[in-house]
Amino acid sequence: MRFVHLGFGADAVDYESAWQEQRRIHAARFADEVPDTCLLLEHLPVYTAGRRTSDDERPLDGTPVVDVDRGGKITWHGPGQLVGYPIQKLPRPVDVVAHVRRLEEALIRACAEFGVEGSRVEGRSGVWVLGDPVEERPALGGLNLDFDPRLADELFDPRLNGPEYAPSNAGQRREDRKLAAIGIRVAKGVTMHGFALNVNPDNTSFDKIVPCGIRDAGVASLAGELGREITIAEVLPVVEKHLRDILENAELLPRAV
Repeated sequence: MRFVHLGFGADAVDYESAWQEQRRIHAARFADEVPDTCLLLEHLPVYTAGRRTSDDERPLDGTPVVDVDRGGKITWHGPGQLVGYPIQKLPRPVDVVAHVRRLEEALIRACAEFGVEGSRVEGRSGVWVLGDPVEERPALGGLNLDFDPRLADELFDPRLNGPEYAPSNAGQRREDRKLAAIGIRVAKGVTMHGFALNVNPDNTSFDKIVPCGIRDAGVASLAGELGREITIAEVLPVVEKHLRDILENAELLPRAV
């Protein structure tokens, strides 16, 4: 696995440029002109929407959104977030779930090195910090949780209901919160897109959308969970180490049919 650092901080990469670079390397990997490659970078601020994104999950204020060909729904990328795009040839028929689980495992191990316990949530991809049991969570707006409108309304819209329901405040509510999002595409047996790990971003950027289409949970960052400053520079080599270990040593098998 070859790792390429595209740009961080003042050299953060705009989304369209990174997407074009992904497509270039994807074609070269399919043709066996390059080895498996993982692009690591930080993006300029952008909202991107996967194929399953619905209109009622997008920004209400008309903020531009880039529609992309990955799985998943809408998310935000920007400063303070470590993004990785593993472009890897897999045996066919491709086991997409196994690929996602490998990315999750690498990120869970990386977060553990900083003292943050990352977990999986059944039916929801990515890496999560698990919240307290419902009965132990603080009441919202002084109301008992029995009256939490999200429990009775599948279309509850956190974008319209104030900061107490904002995705960025999920930690204060002691709810499940996503630390790393994963959305991929596989074409011709080669993967594209990948993961975004929140290191120290301004998570209020997620409050304009319904992140990943999930209305009953929120987002987290390593800095927020640790209660201290942490930088991309600190996290980058740790994530790269675990990605290398997992992706290079995995037994790649075709999907059972």
